[in-house]
Amino acid sequence: MKVLLLICDGMADRPVAELGGRTPLEAAEKPNMDELARRGVCGLMDTIAPGVPPGSDTAHLALLGYDPYEVYTGRGPFEAAGAGIELKPGDIALRANFATVDEDLVVRDRRAGRIQEADRLAEALRGIKLRGVQVIFKSTVGHRGALVLRGKGLSHEVTDSDPHQVGVRAMQVKPLSRGAARTARLLNEFSRKAHEVLEAHPLNEERRRRGLPPANYLLFRGAGMVPELQPMDQRFGVKGACVAAAALVKGVCRLAGMEVLDVPGATGGLNTDLDAKRDATLRALERNDLVLLHVKGFDEASHDGNASAKVQLIERVDRTLGELLEAADLIAIAVDHTTPVSVREHTGDPVPVLIAGPGVRTDDVRRFDERSCARGGLGRIRGKDLLPIIVDLMGKGRKFGA
Repeated sequence: MKVLLLICDGMADRPVAELGGRTPLEAAEKPNMDELARRGVCGLMDTIAPGVPPGSDTAHLALLGYDPYEVYTGRGPFEAAGAGIELKPGDIALRANFATVDEDLVVRDRRAGRIQEADRLAEALRGIKLRGVQVIFKSTVGHRGALVLRGKGLSHEVTDSDPHQVGVRAMQVKPLSRGAARTARLLNEFSRKAHEVLEAHPLNEERRRRGLPPANYLLFRGAGMVPELQPMDQRFGVKGACVAAAALVKGVCRLAGMEVLDVPGATGGLNTDLDAKRDATLRALERNDLVLLHVKGFDEASHDGNASAKVQLIERVDRTLGELLEAADLIAIAVDHTTPVSVREHTGDPVPVLIAGPGVRTDDVRRFDERSCARGGLGRIRGKDLLPIIVDLMGKGRKFGA
């Protein structure tokens, strides 16, 4: 059996005034999603737990059947793995932003004008050495990057250097436990050396001449230790693949033992190349039992408070879904978290979910949206319940007990 798991990042919402009190899912024309709702079983899902706003990292761990409370230490390792860094047990990984600071290290732009040439800067940073540890740095998408420290006696229990706002000084990394003092010291040393390299880099001199903010500092956050995740094929007997643009999602899937496809032109934004993702999904379904197709742009529209853009992307994705219906035996549509355009941030509202395919006990739901799915036969499940339900419908569920 071939399974398509479509994850629509941040697609769920609350009623929107400009849409006449409807959610974007209720306002959109989406015949394929609605047809799957009629053919399948629907419900609501608390990705982590009722009322708990999920991060994208913890949400995807749950959707792949892991308990985030047991395996999650921080976002950094997933970003690093998604960037293609081969991680080892004991590695400490952090997310990084190329940022702009003034002479007093006051943050003026946390994203350095959303710089797109950061790979040139990353090359210069690879010459930085720290005593007693191996340093691995890689730029990812735009202003983002990932830092990995490899060595003995390291700890992920450190604070961020990113103040998460402008107009204040970049923070010193501080230890959160006695065993983390050395790690904090190493990170602060790397920050100082990186600032010196970036401040004098020709690219930043060029950006200043052009009136653009220089990418002269690195802000760190989300320190974590590489989690030990039992691979999907061992855990469920399922061979899986991932089609995604977001490094975070690719990292979660890679650490879960899934094949991760690189899709040129498929970004994480509103204008992502859905045709390229469709073609990659079709190829992946030929050699895998389950393919996770991730679309990020809903979350971007929500963070921007743009309800109409969210509706338009739902309709685009629905058309693409229509071109995939014949390639999979079983199709599941899930949302990792609610991101209301009125709040512009993740919230703890439950999200709609559906499963359509052989063996599914259908219900009376006729539309795929938040209020309709509340009446569905799945009831209200947790995120970590979804994959076991799918695996059981595939005929691969393992009996518990005699």
